Amino acid sequence: MIFAFKSFMKTILLFITALIIASSFSGCFNKNGISAKYYSDCEEYYDMQGYYHKDCGKDDLITYEEIADAFKEPKKEVKNNKNVW
Repeated sequence: MIFAFKSFMKTILLFITALIIASSFSGCFNKNGISAKYYSDCEEYYDMQGYYHKDCGKDDLITYEEIADAFKEPKKEVKNNKNVW
């Protein structure tokens, strides 16, 4: 009886672990970043001067620029109080 309960708990634990791992990798990697959809909804239009514009990535969870900014070290500001003249 105790052995059956332990194997049942192991099965439940493995199932929950697999569910958590599957849900954490459910985002789609597209050319703009990570989003819930594989193809981003892009807004394409021409302005009054005839220039083509394409706005993409509004539905992204996180963009590649945000990922790169997270790993950059913050710039240290150097205060120079010395008067050169």
